[in-house]
This record gives sequence, structure tokens and C-alpha cells, in this order.
Amino acid sequence: MTGKERISEVAALLKEARYAVALTGAGISTPSGIPDFRSPGTGLWEQVQPMLVASIWAFRLRPRTFYDWMRPLAHKILEAKPNPAHFALAELERAGRLKAVITQNIDGLHQAAGSQRVFELHGHTRTATCLECGRTVDSGPLIEEFLAGEVPRCKSCGGLLKPDVVLFGELLPADVFFAAQMECEQCDLLLVAGSSLEVAPASELPLVALEAGAELVIVNLQPTSLDSRASVVIRQDVATALPAIAEKVLT
Repeated sequence: MTGKERISEVAALLKEARYAVALTGAGISTPSGIPDFRSPGTGLWEQVQPMLVASIWAFRLRPRTFYDWMRPLAHKILEAKPNPAHFALAELERAGRLKAVITQNIDGLHQAAGSQRVFELHGHTRTATCLECGRTVDSGPLIEEFLAGEVPRCKSCGGLLKPDVVLFGELLPADVFFAAQMECEQCDLLLVAGSSLEVAPASELPLVALEAGAELVIVNLQPTSLDSRASVVIRQDVATALPAIAEKVLT
């Protein structure tokens, strides 16, 4: 089957689907200039030991190390704009062909593209929470001091502020993950886009969909562990493949 034929096959599945859901990973945001974590040679985790900078234990012990590491990534996130893959999913949702987006990303680009029902498994950078008093605050006013090299502190108690992203050693937000599981249980098609399906428990969501009888479609440059169970696998850049799929679905 050629690439064009695979695009057409996915479009046909989306047209037939009663309840289609997308699961996205870092690969959907790399065309927007945000580096991913696991790609061979370029992934962020090839540059540092994740447990030493991005675990909850490392954050508590050495918050400045975390924020120094996070700063260049934050610059890229702040500068990033949605790419054609994000817009394609938003268009499919507006047309009623896609019911929700479940994402492993923290960059907010799905919402910026217009997606309405977005479940952020690994949190987001819009807010931060004090590890001492538990107060949650808007990250906006903190960005300037953070980019200037400061470690953000709570204005109420002086405690350490942690962005509301999931670090190693932390559980995913229970309400968000439960909602994502429910979406996968009721979907009849799960479109995986730009995810290596290596990070649990997000990687288990396609299994939930498969066990419920859903079709599985995978659009990813690299192979995944579930390729053999997918109805269609497209090995293309999501910023090229998803708009092509959306165009065939919506015309």
C-alpha cells in the first residue's frame, strides 16, 4: 500500500467512525520547533540524565538545576506556534469527526490551534503550585523572573513553586487520566499521532481502545510497539500526513 493509499484508508476510517479520538505525543510539536525527548541523536534525554534534573526528588533538592535546564525549553515553548498537524486535528473536531485529543505534551499548542476537548496527561505550564502551602498560581506573572534566572517562589509563604507538569516520580493527574481512559473505552477509532508509545501509562491507552474493539491508526516517523496491532500505520511527518487526512475527510 502506498503512502497516498494509506492516507485514503485512514480518511475512510475516520468518515465511518462514530467516536474517533486522537492521542498525540512529542512528535506532533517537533515541527513547531519544540524538541522531543527520545529521538535518537536529538532527544533531550540524550543530553541529560532525566532523573537528575526532571524528577520530583531532584526538583526538591536542586530546583535551580531544574529551572536552568527548563529555561531553554521554555523559550522554545513560548515562541512556538501550532503547525499544520495541530490545525488538522482542530478542523476534524470542528467538523464533528474527532471527539477529543489526549496529549502527552505540555505546550498548549492544541488549544492554540482551536481544539476544544484536550486532555493533558502530563500537565501544562499555565499554572504552578507551591510545594509548601499548596497554593496554585497563574504562571504568567512568574515568566519574567524565571527567564531572568530566578527560582520562582510563592508570594504567600516563600515556598518553592513547581510548574504543574508531571515530573518523573509523580503520578499523572488522576481526573485527567481517568477521563482519557473513558474516551478510549468509548472510541471506535484511536488515532495515535507523533507518539513513540514508550511512556507509561499513556502508552497503555491504545490497549484500552483495542480491548474495547476500536480501530487503531498510528502516524509516526519511528516504529512503535503497537504497529503490528494497528489497522493502518503511516510512517510520515505528522505535519504532512494529518492535513492530508483531514482534507480527504472534509472534502
